[in-house]
Amino acid sequence: MEKTTVVLNNNKGEVQVFSDDSKAGFMDIEINDRLLTVFHTEVYPAYEGKGFARLLLTELVNYARQNNLQIIPLCPYVLMQFRRHPEAYKDVWAK
Repeated sequence: MEKTTVVLNNNKGEVQVFSDDSKAGFMDIEINDRLLTVFHTEVYPAYEGKGFARLLLTELVNYARQNNLQIIPLCPYVLMQFRRHPEAYKDVWAK
């Protein structure tokens, strides 16, 4: 069963995804004021192609919406998804 979590320490942290209690991937993030910057997304090789990056992105966006944050997508994966689906992310995309 997959689960996602947001772990922050001093406004820096990760969005993490787990499969059967094993960490499957993460996003490096930082929050400064009302801006959430995502730097990097990584899914470990054993879990690639199973939708884990999408789960991470969903958790990131949900967290931003719940906390009234705007996302700065420095991560190529997140930026690509924002560009492909601008209507889905327009409320959280800090352009």
